[in-house]
Amino acid sequence: MTKVLDAAKAKPMEGGASFSLGNRLFRVVWGLAWLILARFTPPPLHGWRRLVLRAFGARVGRGARVHASVRIWHPGKLELGDQCLIGPGAILYNQGRIAIGPRAIVSQRAHICASTHDVRDSNFQLILRPVRIGAGCWIAAEAFVGPGVSMEDGSVLAARGALFGNAEADTIYRGNPASKVRSRGLRG
Repeated sequence: MTKVLDAAKAKPMEGGASFSLGNRLFRVVWGLAWLILARFTPPPLHGWRRLVLRAFGARVGRGARVHASVRIWHPGKLELGDQCLIGPGAILYNQGRIAIGPRAIVSQRAHICASTHDVRDSNFQLILRPVRIGAGCWIAAEAFVGPGVSMEDGSVLAARGALFGNAEADTIYRGNPASKVRSRGLRG
């Protein structure tokens, strides 16, 4: 488990690190590996990209599809369910854990963030806040899911929406900040 360094000692506001040297070196190796092994692979090679993610500690379900242009901060803190899709240009900023359920869709250039800072702390302490996206959810193009959010099964965040609170099952949200629009009304 990755431990966040004490901001009072590490002084991130003065250029100090929020994570250990080992964590930072791992992320350098990870970034180079993704660049060399996955970033320039053609779209159909989802199986190869799943293999690369698993080699670096991600838990990846059967048939999950991750596009080559996706940016993942730390694969060891990522869980992808069966048949989920992470679209082109999506950002999974998973300093904290991100779990995405089966058949969920994270559309192009969507951003999921699993950390924040303590704004009351003069040292701006980093706080990890895991994000959970349930089965069959859809995060539409360029939407943002904030730290600590849980999207229950079947919920939807519309394009460019920004979700900072939990989303109810089978419910559509839109706007910034996102608000409930209506029931999804799934058929079959």
